[in-house]
Amino acid sequence: MGYRKGYFKKDGTYVQAHFTNTRSRSYSKKNNGCMLVLLISMTFGLAASCSESSESSDLPDTTGNSSNSNCPTKTCGDFTTQAQAQATYDSNRNCYKNLDRDGNGKACESLK
Repeated sequence: MGYRKGYFKKDGTYVQAHFTNTRSRSYSKKNNGCMLVLLISMTFGLAASCSESSESSDLPDTTGNSSNSNCPTKTCGDFTTQAQAQATYDSNRNCYKNLDRDGNGKACESLK
């Protein structure tokens, strides 16, 4: 609420000073439009960031590093036998998926 000073209308009559709502309807509509634009841009930004992160996790890991940061990096060169590599692979298939390159469930098939 704000205090409006007295003023003269065009027809010459005087309007006495009074308290009035300082937030007009046009200001309110303008603010809602800005808020709507802000919400829409945030929604599209969130959708774009989610789609980029899901696309990058679907890509094959060519560096040999697991995408999960809690997993230690293991390669077939770290094992002397296929049985050791298979046991490690079976303990956590998500962490050690790089040990099974062809996806048939057998880790480090080149080892004997």
